[in-house]
Amino acid sequence: MEDTFFIALLIFVAGLLYSSVGHAGASGYLAVMALFGLAPDVMKPMALVLNILVAIIATWHFFQAGYFTWRIFWPFAVGSIPFAFIGGALSLPGPVYKQVLGLILLFAAYRLFRYKHPEASDAVKPVPVPRAVLFGAGLDYCQEQ
Repeated sequence: MEDTFFIALLIFVAGLLYSSVGHAGASGYLAVMALFGLAPDVMKPMALVLNILVAIIATWHFFQAGYFTWRIFWPFAVGSIPFAFIGGALSLPGPVYKQVLGLILLFAAYRLFRYKHPEASDAVKPVPVPRAVLFGAGLDYCQEQ
């Protein structure tokens, strides 16, 4: 019972933090569940449901605040939607899944700490469409594994 409370609390905090910057937080949910030893068969659908819920809430708030732009969104969606289905159809053995997930999370942490923020600017620099499609595909493919 105590583990359930801590899992719920940590997932709530992850969702709150991720959504504050426009992310749905699946990597945070997966990390929490992996730390508590949940089986991949439980982790994947739970992370998907939480991701959808938080993404809807965050998107709505960003849209209302005027920060959502279809011109920037559509290339990411074009790449990510088909690869979400491909990634969801693949199944890895539990130990392999956890190793792949751990490597992806370590790489994300490395990139986060190595990132040097440029001077603050209100100008939005759109990502070139082919690159956005590839990024969208890669993000969903890795996420769904």
